[in-house]
Amino acid sequence: MSIRHGLLALLERGPRYGSQLRTEFESRTGSTWPLNVGQVYTTLSRLERDGMVVQDGEDDQGHALYSITDGGRAELRSWFETPVDRSNPPRDELAIKLAMAVGAPGVDIRAVIQSQRHHTVKAMQDYTRLKAQALADVPANRDEVAWLLVLEQLIFQAEAEARWLDHCESRLVRLAEAAATDPEPETRTTSRAPARTPARPHPRR
Repeated sequence: MSIRHGLLALLERGPRYGSQLRTEFESRTGSTWPLNVGQVYTTLSRLERDGMVVQDGEDDQGHALYSITDGGRAELRSWFETPVDRSNPPRDELAIKLAMAVGAPGVDIRAVIQSQRHHTVKAMQDYTRLKAQALADVPANRDEVAWLLVLEQLIFQAEAEARWLDHCESRLVRLAEAAATDPEPETRTTSRAPARTPARPHPRR
């Protein structure tokens, strides 16, 4: 998640102060990825260092305002126009857990899968319920539409995870069935004669 670019996108709408940016970021994403004020101000400091934002006075209550620069706008345009890189995906805890559970002693991997599936399906139902509520309210502004897009992404992600878990369980069943039908390796009953030690040559006289 690029907090850096998210803050630039909000600043393009006009000067903002730190806690205002945090509130608008969470409103736009439905608090799916909550921020703290310290994280916001740390990011603003780095953006200021890189010449992408500048401090732009204060509001009536004394909050320090930040504005986006031309360099920040160029960076933002580049971010919008460049596809998100999928060639180096982030670590996925569930994939790592299942990979490590395969063959681990004392671990029932099918129970692990079933437990995760139950959690994933429940999350998907919760997201779907939130989406229905959001649609019932008839989205009227960009923040509400943005929240709908985030919700739908979470729903699709949960659906894909549930299908992947089904696939994992089917593969494990097939492997177990294949292992059960494989013939037992034959036990050898004949012993091999010990190899003869080559005679040492007699030294020449």
